Amino acid sequence: MDDRVKLAVASHLFLLRDGMVLLSRRFNTGYEDGKYSVIAGHLEAGEEVKVAAIREAGEEAGIHISPEDLDVVGVMHRKSDDERIDFFLTTRSWLGEIRNLEPHKCDELSWFALDHLPANMVPYVRRGLENYSVGRWFDSFGWR
Repeated sequence: MDDRVKLAVASHLFLLRDGMVLLSRRFNTGYEDGKYSVIAGHLEAGEEVKVAAIREAGEEAGIHISPEDLDVVGVMHRKSDDERIDFFLTTRSWLGEIRNLEPHKCDELSWFALDHLPANMVPYVRRGLENYSVGRWFDSFGWR
């Protein structure tokens, strides 16, 4: 029996400007609908973390980000129905106008102050943002 874990891996992007972060409200996805999250997605086979964030930014918000403008600011080992690894990245620089390219999955894109996040957030994403705000690079979530 092989009891090595097979982890789902995702890249989460904190688009930052003037002390604010861009949040997207989930809609019609079947997971945490009505709650705010960030631009994010699972890594594809053979895809590097920064490349995944760049791809998701293009797919979800229509913007282009250069790899050198991204910083990995956190990692989370998370347990929900299964085990996951989440990478959190930041950027303050992108090309293009932010627009919602996935209205079938997101019904709002809005800027929120990092120190005044909305109550209705995906819990582990809120924790990721809180960790970033205090400089905590690694966290475990959902294990208790």
